[in-house]
Formats: sequence, C-alpha cells, structure tokens
Amino acid sequence: MRRFAFGLSLCAVALAVAEAPASFAQTVGSYAVPKTSWGTPDLQGVWTNSSITKLTRPQDVSSLVLSAEEARKIEASDYNNVRTAAELSPTDQAEGAPEKGKPLPPVGNYNAVWVDPGSRIAKVKGELRSSWVVEPADGRIPMTQAGRRKMAAWRPRADPPKGGAGGSYEGPESRSPGERCLIGFGGTGGPVMLNVLYNNHYQIVQTPDHVMILVEMVHDARIIPLTRTRTRPAAIEPWLGDSIGWYEGDTLVVETRNFHRQQTSPVFISDTGTLTERFTRVGDAEILYEFRVEDPDVYSQAWRGEMTLNGVREQVYEYACHEGNYGLYGILAGARIQERAGQDLALTPESE
Repeated sequence: MRRFAFGLSLCAVALAVAEAPASFAQTVGSYAVPKTSWGTPDLQGVWTNSSITKLTRPQDVSSLVLSAEEARKIEASDYNNVRTAAELSPTDQAEGAPEKGKPLPPVGNYNAVWVDPGSRIAKVKGELRSSWVVEPADGRIPMTQAGRRKMAAWRPRADPPKGGAGGSYEGPESRSPGERCLIGFGGTGGPVMLNVLYNNHYQIVQTPDHVMILVEMVHDARIIPLTRTRTRPAAIEPWLGDSIGWYEGDTLVVETRNFHRQQTSPVFISDTGTLTERFTRVGDAEILYEFRVEDPDVYSQAWRGEMTLNGVREQVYEYACHEGNYGLYGILAGARIQERAGQDLALTPESE
C-alpha cells in the first residue's frame, strides 16, 4: 500500500525527536504542571513516542533498565539505524552497471528517508528502558492458552472465497482494517498507543468536557468524554474501544472497554477486559503515559507499562491513506484473475 501524508516536515521532526528523551527530561516532583483556563492539567500539544524501545523486551535482554553502554550497543545494531547509515553513503561510481541476470536488492519498499521509527532507546522516569512493559518483571505479555483460543475465536480466518475474515481475498471487507484505511496500523491508536515504523505523532486537544487524541497514523481520532458514567451499550464495539475519562489531580485517567472484534493490535483485549491509561505532564515537553490491562479471560495477571510521550514543535498533517492507494485494488484484482484461472487463494498471514 502506498501511504501518503508522511509530511515533509517529519524529516526535520526526526532530527529533533532523536534527542528528545534526554533533552526534555524533567524531575517530576519539582515540575509545576500547567493548567488550562478551566483549571485542569494542560496536556495539549503534539507528542511522539517514536523510539527503538517497543512494547515487549527483546529476548536477549534481561533487565528493564539499561546502562548507557547497553543502550548504545542496541542503537548501533538497530536495523533502521544501520540501514539509514548505509543509505547515506554515496554510491560507488566504480562499481558500474549491475551484472546481467544477477538478483537485485529487494525493491518496492520504503527506503530509510521515508520512515521515522526513532533512533534512540527511550528514557522513562529518567531511566533507559528496554521495553514499555514493566510488569510482569520479565517484560513479556502474560497471555494464557485460554486467552489465545479466545483471541482466535474473536479473529476468525475463514477459507476464501467464503470471506468475512481478515486475510482472505473475497472483497474489501475481508481485508484488514489497516489495509482498508479504517484504523491505524500496529496499534498506534490503541488498545495501548504503540510506536511503529513511522507516523508516531499524537495531537491532544482538551475542552472542559472532552479530550481528543488525534493519531497521525490513518488519522484516527479518539474522542473521550470526561465522565465516569458509560452511556454507550456494551453491544456496541467502536474502533479503538469505548473510552471515558476523568482527572485525578494532575493526571488524566482514561478507561476503555468494548474493543471492536475485527480490530487487530499487538494488544488483545476481549469483552471481559479493560484498558486503563494515565497521562501525566512531567515536563514542558514530556508526558508520562502509563497503561494497565486487566482481562482475566485472556491473561494470567493484570499487566502494565510505562512510556514517554515527547513534545515536538510541529503540526500533524493529514494521513491521506487512500490517495494513490493501488494496493487494495491490485490485491483484489489479482485474486479475481487467480479465481478465473482456477487457482487456489492462500490466506495472507496475520501482519498487524
């Protein structure tokens, strides 16, 4: 899929964000949280969670907190950092034309200039972190076998051409929500707002009775009413879930349930689960984002994580997901050609 609205300004943003975890850090206890004109903590602005740090801990890393030397080694070996450095190297003009018949390097994907995953290990509470997950202590998601069975039942994958399942080729409704430009890829909008290959920006806007979080990827918008009373029926499962919020001191608390059954994300929360998020301004350009997942039918224990959202002085441009999007058309057109030729259509592996 061709994805537009990366935004020309993001090249500049990437340079500014690279140093953000270190340069924007503030001491939480001494920071005076700014207030809105109606007296609530002011979280407004544009923020990013771009980083090498991901949801779970790498298999070869044992501790949550990394030393500066450990962080440098991970950054030096990071795939996108290595690729960026290689692509900045000038072409060797002495090499001549490619050898006839010799396979070329993979083509058709983004080169480094078009991605913005972040180049640094994240700092959270002043510590270099190997994962967003802080509990369990091993940095893993404690999903049970029963939870995997429930997730499989929620996300069925029927054989085409019967359709109705993400990954088949019957029609657009059988493709994944991200591929259809309905919601962001990789869980950027939630459940748990995660960092991905690019478009890791969020804009927070507050009013006295609502909070809106605009997600750069696929231009999702989380509109959160500030109330402790949930009015939407449980049978309604919105994209990104049914959220309500309230303030506890200087912290915005958001509680979300009833996630859409077709929504794919690295974090699975079923009809028995709840995601609780906490947003606390801890510096002029730093928000501590905490999350807790409780779903006894899926996980062996409640688990939680911490992330830093770093402020950037840029705008979020529209992610025009369908502009020039020949991917979905091509996928379905190719499937029709295969059908006419009597060929079987293999399911696409889950990729989100």
